[in-house]
Amino acid sequence: MSVHKANKKGWVHYLLIGTATLPILLFIFIDLNPFGENEVSAMQIISKNPFILLPLLAPFGLFLWVYLTTQYQIKDAHLHYRSAFLKGQIPVANVRKIVKGKTLWVGLKPALATKGLIIYYNRFDEIYIAPESNDKMIAELLAIHPDIEIIEA
Repeated sequence: MSVHKANKKGWVHYLLIGTATLPILLFIFIDLNPFGENEVSAMQIISKNPFILLPLLAPFGLFLWVYLTTQYQIKDAHLHYRSAFLKGQIPVANVRKIVKGKTLWVGLKPALATKGLIIYYNRFDEIYIAPESNDKMIAELLAIHPDIEIIEA
């Protein structure tokens, strides 16, 4: 059994920081009383009820869940993938070909980075994963099923 962590390079860090800070900044700097009758600031509302920030931080929680749980595992001749609510397994014997260094923009994509692996399995199925080391993942898959076609993009 080997566990491969997800490659966490590129835009995913900016997305995580943006989903954490933008809602808070918008809430703090928004003018809650544009006509100036009853002076109430956003900080006063937050101090009385801090749970009002929960709907604003929900996207951050979702991205954090994806960020922390994305991983791949080769166990019992199956490739197991997990990314938040996406999880499954692929028998390595069913893998037909792997395209290395290309990004799949549409479809099943439990990955956090670009230039990963597109794995074609069964007859028409494909999945995009992005482990920290594409070469190590390919080597382990080839050790189980040496007939996999490898294509460099």
